[in-house]
Amino acid sequence: MACFLVPTAAAVVTTAVGKKVPEKLHFNWLNSMLWGGVAMLAVEHLSHREIVPYPPFLTAGLPEVWPEMMRVGIPMTLIIFLIWGIMVTVAAIISKREYVET
Repeated sequence: MACFLVPTAAAVVTTAVGKKVPEKLHFNWLNSMLWGGVAMLAVEHLSHREIVPYPPFLTAGLPEVWPEMMRVGIPMTLIIFLIWGIMVTVAAIISKREYVET
């Protein structure tokens, strides 16, 4: 129900610091992955009526929300960062390979 709050927080932070990160790290990829996941999860939670467009926005209380954020939100966000890291590594390898061939 609130697992999307963790990648939302990460997306806010990465968007805020994105201009200070070197272009070779492709932070735009990370931001796209995070914000896309947040949008997808928000739509899914809205469709299941787990979040509502008025305060307090979540239909469950903190005792239900906190464990889900720890159990689902954090691992999901870490996996996004891992995939982004792999993508950046592969892009760097390809870039070096193209540079050597020319």
